[in-house]
Amino acid sequence: MSWMPQIENESRPKYLAIAEALLSDVQSGRLKPGHRLPPQRQLAKELGVDLTTVTRAFNEARRMGLIEANTGRGSYVRGKAPDLDNVAPAGSPIIDLSMNMPPQPLAARLRERIQEGIAGVLSSPHGLMHLHYQESVGTGPDRVAAARWLGARLGPVPVDRVVVTGGAQTALYAVVRVLVQAGETICVPDLTYPGLRAIAEQLKVRLVPVAMDGEGIDPAALEEACRREKLRAVYCVPTIHNPTTATMSEKRREAIAEIARRHGIAIIEDDAYGALPRQAPAPIAAIAPDLTWHVATLSKCVTPALRTAYVITPGLADTLRLAAEIRAMALMIPPLMSALASRWILDGTLDAITTAIREESAARQCIARRTLQGLKFQAHPEGHHLWLTLPERWRRADLNLYARQSGLALVPSEAFAVESAPNAIRVSLGAAQNQTGLERGLALLATVLSHGPGALSSIV
Repeated sequence: MSWMPQIENESRPKYLAIAEALLSDVQSGRLKPGHRLPPQRQLAKELGVDLTTVTRAFNEARRMGLIEANTGRGSYVRGKAPDLDNVAPAGSPIIDLSMNMPPQPLAARLRERIQEGIAGVLSSPHGLMHLHYQESVGTGPDRVAAARWLGARLGPVPVDRVVVTGGAQTALYAVVRVLVQAGETICVPDLTYPGLRAIAEQLKVRLVPVAMDGEGIDPAALEEACRREKLRAVYCVPTIHNPTTATMSEKRREAIAEIARRHGIAIIEDDAYGALPRQAPAPIAAIAPDLTWHVATLSKCVTPALRTAYVITPGLADTLRLAAEIRAMALMIPPLMSALASRWILDGTLDAITTAIREESAARQCIARRTLQGLKFQAHPEGHHLWLTLPERWRRADLNLYARQSGLALVPSEAFAVESAPNAIRVSLGAAQNQTGLERGLALLATVLSHGPGALSSIV
């Protein structure tokens, strides 16, 4: 035997343990580039496992870029050992259609721009100040930059209503803390962002679901909930709703604002995707600024790595209340990241990155329409995800199992459902490294859906 894996973690599935042993030996230099591996059948015999276990292990190693196979000559360690930082963990999905993040096209030049931008921030006359503690609402320049960026969609934004936070999740948590006490109630769409559901559970806040239609929250359902319940706020994602992709018209946004005003409740506007469409109705915060807590993030239009989001509060007193919550929770946003975001806003880089991501998302949506033709789904032409209704022969639990066995990661509807879950899944298009990988994953999904679970269960 030219190589025998040293399996240390017996609790892991055997095929993953073999792949991890191969990775360890490549990284340590025990296996050199060009090293020929033993035949799979021989290795299976020596390890006392079946051939399919070794085959799966070799497929996993090939996915990680460790080995390559030549027909008739066997499997060899690749010419260059992969960098451990660039190797996906063993057992992770081949195609990730679950993580709802923006694609990272080469045209965005994110790696270079982050390096250049941070160097520029630190080399500026007061660059080292960005390594110090900052105000909990954000620095003055960062708040000015945020007001400028948001002003393109909201109109003029007073700087004293701007709070800079470490991501939308932090912002939403703090806003809910300001508005709602334990035991009180927020109205939400019946399919709701899981992060908001987690916040409600943590803070012991009750969620009241209301029905949705093709534009999002149904005004009649919201009106009925306001009459039936003692609500403190209504939460909504007006543009490219997560997960259904619904986008409210201007008329619908006005209707939601009018109902909230009449019943004296606050509006929490999660505008995570608002910067993506070339054209979209004005945010609700532009219609009812005195009622609305507007949360906008760079995670969906640039990268989640910046951990930067902005809250526009209804007024100065609300800004101070929110700042106190941020101070208690996280003290401040990482100042180097917020300074980089501000630099990009002011020099046009942020718009250039968003444009590249928007174009890539549009291209990926075209791939999805072509590859998933014949299936029923909703999508926004410039969004990162789609909402797919499963064929009648499929149940969500069955699909999730078969998809993972096929190397696909998906998100079933129960992740979003406040009460009953429809027979649907969210399919995210941004996490795949490139369009080719995305097309391969969507084609695999279409193939799985074209068969019933019974047909697939007979395949060994």
